[in-house]
Amino acid sequence: MFKSLNQFIRLQRALVAIKRQYLVKVWGMNIHPTVVMSLSARLDKTNPGGIHIGEGTYIAFDAAILAHDMTRAMKVDTRIGKNCFIGARSIILPGIEIGDSCVVGSGSVVTKSIPAGCAVAGNPAKILRENIETLKFGRLKDKVPEEK
Repeated sequence: MFKSLNQFIRLQRALVAIKRQYLVKVWGMNIHPTVVMSLSARLDKTNPGGIHIGEGTYIAFDAAILAHDMTRAMKVDTRIGKNCFIGARSIILPGIEIGDSCVVGSGSVVTKSIPAGCAVAGNPAKILRENIETLKFGRLKDKVPEEK
């Protein structure tokens, strides 16, 4: 029937690339070409020009990134840095800036800006670790053990 599941991986990657191009070209979002996102990730289309996502970032399924708040009648920029990981079902509120090399835990609600090199989780999200280093897509960089 199927030779390999790699056929589906190629299809998924192609669909993600099409979605990213659609969000950039049609909606005017600022999304780097190396960003990978789940097909179910939700990016704010009420203020699409306010979405900025840096290179090498991964956005997991059902994550929501907002750039507007109707109750306060505000449209602001929401920025996510390079090499970040945005966990499943997390929510990034409008006007938040997430620095480079950050990890946002699944189900987190990010209500305040996050400095570079932090891991956050919770509702509201709190910093769990600082000075972390990440590779592409927010993968934690393995630290080399010190020799004695």
